[in-house]
Amino acid sequence: MAKILVIDDEASIRRTLKDILEYEKYDVDVAEDGFDGLEKAESDNFDVILCDIKMPRMDGIEVLEKLQNKSPDSTVVMISGHGTIDAAVECIKKGAFDFISKPLDLNRLMITIRNATDKTQLVTEAKVLKKKVSKNYEMIGESQEIIKIRKMIERVAPTDARIFITGESGTGKELVARQIHEFSHRSKKPFIEVNCAAIPSELIESELFGHEKGSFTSAVKQKKGNFELANGGTLFLDEIGDMSFAAQAKVLRTLQENKITRVGGEKEIDVDVRVIAATNKNIHKEIQNDNFRDDLYHRLSVILIHVPSLNEREDDIPILAGQFLKQICNEHGMPAKEFTEYALAELKKITWTGNIRELKNVVERLAILCDKSINAENVINFAQPLQKAKKQ
Repeated sequence: MAKILVIDDEASIRRTLKDILEYEKYDVDVAEDGFDGLEKAESDNFDVILCDIKMPRMDGIEVLEKLQNKSPDSTVVMISGHGTIDAAVECIKKGAFDFISKPLDLNRLMITIRNATDKTQLVTEAKVLKKKVSKNYEMIGESQEIIKIRKMIERVAPTDARIFITGESGTGKELVARQIHEFSHRSKKPFIEVNCAAIPSELIESELFGHEKGSFTSAVKQKKGNFELANGGTLFLDEIGDMSFAAQAKVLRTLQENKITRVGGEKEIDVDVRVIAATNKNIHKEIQNDNFRDDLYHRLSVILIHVPSLNEREDDIPILAGQFLKQICNEHGMPAKEFTEYALAELKKITWTGNIRELKNVVERLAILCDKSINAENVINFAQPLQKAKKQ
């Protein structure tokens, strides 16, 4: 049941709206002026707030401004018997969802409240989803290497410095990039990921910079590239060591000028993008072998972050395995399971060539195939035969 607060200095309006809205199965509270309304909005959560404009002591516009801080999740609808276009425009500019003139048209009021309730629900769902996504990309571990990376992220995230991330496949380079984005001032803007190794060399320029209609055979319509889509946010160029030399040259020019030109186009388009690059290759060897541009590397590597392999942080394996097991059981609707101490010791003996990605796959296999308590024998039977064990 949606909760509504009515702020109006006229007792008859408060009483009428309360009766009508309660008849429509809404939970309704009332306030006789702006001060009372703000106090109630601060102490309770309302889906929708109906607020009059002309009130003694504090007018509705001032209440609206204060509600943006005190009750940011509530959707505010302004009502007034002195409705003008200027007043309506001012209210909308200051964050109101809608403006309704008195005498109130009840049909319009009910439609507005339904729409406002839907908006509040969508905002709440979006926040829940964002929290779930953020949790999926949480950095897990207490090893010195991970603590060092966390501190580096905290320091560099608020800046616009370009970052170059290195590390083996499956170590969590994307996770580091997403954490940097989450803690940056660009966090409300897009995070666009491009896997340079997965895109054919002849299509990489179109993916990055977009193309104009007719610029090549399959270009049946204009398309924005990832630099444009990430405008204001972060562009993550994963596996940049596999990018073609021609595309590297265009990326370098974009980083120098903050402008792009679509394939087949002539117009220059301004872009404001923070670029984070990553590779699992030895980039210095790639430069020596003329596979990667030295000048592009220096443009991208203002900050260097190396993500250690799982074998270099084996003390984090029990923490990671426990977290993955809990997450997988929840996702599959399984009863909670746990590792025995000896099972975790066996996991630490394994050489993880696929790093964290491989560990998660093994934990999922164990969760599906084993009983409530996963023991050392289970790990030996279902994990180690596929692994190369470390020397004891």
